Amino acid sequence: MGLFSDKQNLLSKIAINEGHGENSPYFDGWKAYDSNPFHPTKNPGGVIQMGLAENQLCFDLITEWIKEHPEASICTNEGADEFKDIAIFQDYHGLPAFRNAIAKFMGIVRGNKVTFDPNNIVMSGGATGAAETISFCLADPGDAFLVPSPYYPAFDRDIRWRTGVQLVPVTCESSNCFTLSLTALEAAYKKAQEAGIKVKGLFINNPSNPLGTILDRKTLTGIVRFINEKNIHLVCDEIYAATVFSQPDFISISEILEEEVECNRNLVHILYSLSKDMGLPGFRVGIIYSYNKQVILCARKMSSFGLVSTQTQHLIASLLSDDGFVERFITESAKRLAFRHKTLTGGLSLIGISSLKSNAGLFFWMDLRRLLKEPTEEAEMKLWRIIINEVKLNVSPGSSFHCSEPGWFRVCFANMDDKTMEVALQRIRQFVLQDKAVEVPVKKQKWKNNLRLSFSSLKCEDTMMTPRVMTPNSPLPHSPLVRAV
Repeated sequence: MGLFSDKQNLLSKIAINEGHGENSPYFDGWKAYDSNPFHPTKNPGGVIQMGLAENQLCFDLITEWIKEHPEASICTNEGADEFKDIAIFQDYHGLPAFRNAIAKFMGIVRGNKVTFDPNNIVMSGGATGAAETISFCLADPGDAFLVPSPYYPAFDRDIRWRTGVQLVPVTCESSNCFTLSLTALEAAYKKAQEAGIKVKGLFINNPSNPLGTILDRKTLTGIVRFINEKNIHLVCDEIYAATVFSQPDFISISEILEEEVECNRNLVHILYSLSKDMGLPGFRVGIIYSYNKQVILCARKMSSFGLVSTQTQHLIASLLSDDGFVERFITESAKRLAFRHKTLTGGLSLIGISSLKSNAGLFFWMDLRRLLKEPTEEAEMKLWRIIINEVKLNVSPGSSFHCSEPGWFRVCFANMDDKTMEVALQRIRQFVLQDKAVEVPVKKQKWKNNLRLSFSSLKCEDTMMTPRVMTPNSPLPHSPLVRAV
């Protein structure tokens, strides 16, 4: 009996370890929603899901296209003639039409400033599979990637869990608007070396999840020079490339490589997906685009464990080959994201809740530091539990994103309809204005400013207003905080 009751004797170390991260507040918020989901009539007191970065704002456009093009599916009378050929196709290179359509779409999303080679595309079961596959290709167990923080909580699962690869945070702080600096990169790299950790690469998310900011040209150029100097890989997760809804425009790492920047292209790899830009996470379309032929060959072998179904490939190829639809979708998606972002952040600013200035993604970085009784992770978790259990909103605490400062929360805004958003906004207003949410002064030496007057530091204001020359100690991108109204 003892043998059967001891899971450690029955299961693998991977099966029983906590590396997946499901015990974090990020996933706990999802569980709270799943157990008590909001519904406007059936369960109006339920939890509203604002912790899921899902893009539901343009489903009507895709639905309309599908109705107008039944031949795109092999499961309709119009498309049934292709059923056999699609159903028996097993080549892990992917359907040629699919790879061509993806390569073309990636170029359109990036303003047609660069061209992507379909032969450099490797399929994967979603961005999760793509991140794990590239980790297997580039690093051995015990090796590490540098990752600017705050960063997407599931990177701990995607990159680390089954590979044994480590993540070394590159700390970014609100005192310089969470900008990534060369100083921080060098410090993280040096810290890893001193700890005897072999750094194999830098993993960046651009546009950023959870910040909703993009990296500017100087930042990206500095990053390329950094990885080239250290002779380490650069993995750019550009899964939110088409969610940029206002200026400045998105700049892909691929565009930087087209410029006169000294770089070994074999070190550069891009991750992409249709989960966010097209709002199709259930299709599990993940992409690795590498400039390294050896990585392509290795990743293609590994893709056998997570291919995209040929039925999905066939439909996606048809959808993305319609130039008129793609143009309309990208344009309309940006308009709807901009409007939703402005509506929600503007509503919060009216009650003194500010957020990091952002122009991309399906979320924003909300600043609730003034509601903490003390600037600690424990105080942040206490506030988060009140928001989950009493306010009934699933927003994700900054600590789950490895944020170095307590009091920041990620708020997703594109996964609900307008009426649900209005309910969520009303709940936040009521919470902030009630007695239990009394603003608490924050120690000046910790936050460097009086949050009642402004949510921006002088350094941040100066960074925003004054052009600067890049130096080793300069912040890289500019992402100023929004002032509270």
